[in-house]
Amino acid sequence: MFKEVKLSIELGGRTLTVSNGKIARQSNGSIMAEYGESVFLTTVNRSKAPKLGLNFFPLTIEYVEKFYAAGKFPGGFMKRESRPSTNAILSSRLIDRPIRPMFPEGFNYDVQIVNTALSYDGKNTINSIGITMSSLALMISDLPFMGPVAGVVVGYKNGEYILNPTPEELEESELDLVVAGTETAINMVEAGASELSEEIILKGMMFAHENIKKLCAFQKEFQKLVGKEKMEFVSPIPMEIVKEFIDTNGTARLKEAVLTTGKHAREDAVNSLEEILLEEFKNAKFAGEEEVIPEDIKKEFANYYHDLMKQLVREAIVFNKHRVDGRKTEEIRELFAEVGTLPIPHGSAMFTRGETQAVVIATLGTKHDEQLIDSLESEHYKKFYLHYNFPPYSVGETGRMGAPGRRELGHGALAERALSYVLPSEEAFPYTIRVVSEITESNGSSSQASVCGGSLALMHAGVPIREHVAGIAMGLIKEGEDYVVLTDIMGLEDHIGDMDFKVAGTSKGITAIQMDMKISGINEGILKEALDQALKARKEILVVMNNTIPTPNGLKDNAPKIYQMTIPKDKISALIGPGGKNIKGIIETTGATVDIDDTGKVSVFAINTEILDMTITLINNFVKDVEIGEIFDGKVVGIQKFGAFMEILPGKEGLLHISEISTERVANVEDVLKVGEIFKVKVKGIENGKISLTKKGI
Repeated sequence: MFKEVKLSIELGGRTLTVSNGKIARQSNGSIMAEYGESVFLTTVNRSKAPKLGLNFFPLTIEYVEKFYAAGKFPGGFMKRESRPSTNAILSSRLIDRPIRPMFPEGFNYDVQIVNTALSYDGKNTINSIGITMSSLALMISDLPFMGPVAGVVVGYKNGEYILNPTPEELEESELDLVVAGTETAINMVEAGASELSEEIILKGMMFAHENIKKLCAFQKEFQKLVGKEKMEFVSPIPMEIVKEFIDTNGTARLKEAVLTTGKHAREDAVNSLEEILLEEFKNAKFAGEEEVIPEDIKKEFANYYHDLMKQLVREAIVFNKHRVDGRKTEEIRELFAEVGTLPIPHGSAMFTRGETQAVVIATLGTKHDEQLIDSLESEHYKKFYLHYNFPPYSVGETGRMGAPGRRELGHGALAERALSYVLPSEEAFPYTIRVVSEITESNGSSSQASVCGGSLALMHAGVPIREHVAGIAMGLIKEGEDYVVLTDIMGLEDHIGDMDFKVAGTSKGITAIQMDMKISGINEGILKEALDQALKARKEILVVMNNTIPTPNGLKDNAPKIYQMTIPKDKISALIGPGGKNIKGIIETTGATVDIDDTGKVSVFAINTEILDMTITLINNFVKDVEIGEIFDGKVVGIQKFGAFMEILPGKEGLLHISEISTERVANVEDVLKVGEIFKVKVKGIENGKISLTKKGI
C-alpha cells in the first residue's frame, strides 16, 4: 500500500531518519523525521494559482505543539490545544526566517508549511530540526525552492562546542546558538550567550555551518530518491513602456527625493514624486487615448518606481558610501537616555536613538506574579519576562490595537533574552520582574532600543544587574562582490537592505544575537566585520547609558519589600499549623504574602517595612525554640485545679503550676487568674517538650 522511502544521517551523536510515502501523501511535499524518540511531521502545500496584485510572498509557516507528544494533557478548562503558545510562535518565526529568502522574486502563490511535533522524548528538541525538515519538504515538492537550507543548535561549555545539545546540556551551556544556512553561506542566526566574545560566537557559527553543509548534501541525496519535477516559474520583468519612462524622467528627481532629511519628509517627497510622474506618464503615453491608466499598468508603474528607489539608495550606499540621512557607514544616530520618566512605576526609562524611541517600565512583584509556562518540554515558572508593544502611532499611522502579534512576541523575546544574562540570582534578589517596552517612535531597530531602555529601567527599579546591556542593529547592502556593512540601520535601510543583524551585550561580551537575511546568505568575512562594527557601536551606547545611571538605585518606597529566611525543616509544620491555621493567621493579620518551600526557605513580601517587620516577628514566634530563663508575656488560655495553661508564643503553651503563681500560698487558681489575662512569666524548665513556667522572681 505504501511506497515509503527512508534515509538516515548522524547528527550530534544521534541518528536522524527521514521518510516519505507513508503519511500525509496528499501534500505537495511531506516528511516524517525521527530524532531519537522525537517524531516530527512537516508538510508543504501551495495554492493552485498565484495571488495577483501582491507585493509580498504569502508564505505561512506553522509550528504545532501537541501535548500528547509528551504524554501530557493540555492545561486549562477546554483540555484541547487552541491558540499557539509563545514558544510555538517563536519556533514558527525561527523556521520562516531562513526559508523565506530562498524563493524567487515575484513568486506569489500561497505557500503553507506545517510542522507538527507528534512525539517528544524530552531529549531531542525538534523546533530547530523544523528548519531542515521544512527545507527538505520543499526540496521534494514541485515548488521553485532555491534550497536546500538547514539549521542546527550549538552549545558551548568548557571551551568545547556541542552540536544539538539536549535541554539538560543547554541549561549548563554558556551559549544557545541556532544557525541556518545553505551549503555556501549562513542566512539566519538566533543566539543567547553568557557575555561571550565575538570570536567565540563567530567560531560557533562556523562550527554550525560545517554541519549545515552535511545536512544540505543529505537533502539533495533524498531529493534524488523522491523529488517531484519542479513547476515552471520565471520572475516577472517590468513592462518596457513603464521602465523606459521612469528611467528617463524619474531617475535624477528620485535620487534627490530619497536624500530628503527626516523619515516622514523623505516619505512625502518620494510619494509626491510618484504621483507627479504618474500624471506625466498618463499625459505622455495615454493622452487622447484613455482617460485613466489601466490598473495593471498602474501597478507595474508603482512596483518599478519602488524598485528603482531601492536600487538608487543601494548604489549610493555601496559605491558612494552615502546614506540617505548623511551619516557615515559606522555612525550611530543621536542618542538620548533618561531614567525616572514616570513617577509611580518601580522603575522607568526612556531611550531614544534618532527617530526610534522606547519608554520602558520595570515592575517588581512577588512569587505569585511568576508566569506559569506549560509546554512540551516542561512545566515551570518564569521570574523575569519582557513584553514589547508596537502601537501604530509609533510610525505615525492608524491601525488595529489588540493582542500582540508574532512580530511583537519575537522582538520581546529577543530583548528578554539579551537582559536575562545579567540578572541577579533568586537568592540575591527574590523578586519577580516584569519589563514592558512601549515603542513610542520607530524608525529602525526598536527591539534594540528596548534592550537599552530595559537595562536603564531595571537599574532605576533597583534590580542589581551586573552591568548595562546595550543593543544595536547592523545592516548590509551587497551588489555583486561589493558590499557595505551599516551601523544603526534605520527603517528604509532595513527595507531596501540585505541583512538585519541585531547584536546585544555588555562591555564584557555578547548576550543575544538575531540575524535575518533577504539574500541567500553571507560568509565568515562579512559576519566578522558586522560583529566588530557592532562591538564598537555597543561600547559607544554603553557610555551614554552609564552616564545616565551607572549603578542600580535603591528600591522605591512603593516597591514590595522582601525578606528571606530559612527555618529548620522540623519547624515547617509548626509555622503552617493544622489546616494552615497559623500561616493563614499571619497573612490575615499583616496582609503580607508568605511563601514556604519544602527546604524550609520562607519568603515574606510586604508593601512596607512596618508590615514586613511585624510578619517576620510573628513567623519567628512560631519557629522559635524556647529556652530556660526566657521571659514572655503569657496569656492564660486554660485553668485547671493544679494550675493554668499559658500561651507564651503562637502555638506554644506552658504550665504555670499553682505553686509557681505567687510566693504566697494559693488555694484556688480561679481566685487569682482569669482566662485571657496576660502577664509576664519565666521559663522554669523544659522536659520532654513540656514547658513549666513560673511567676516568681519577676
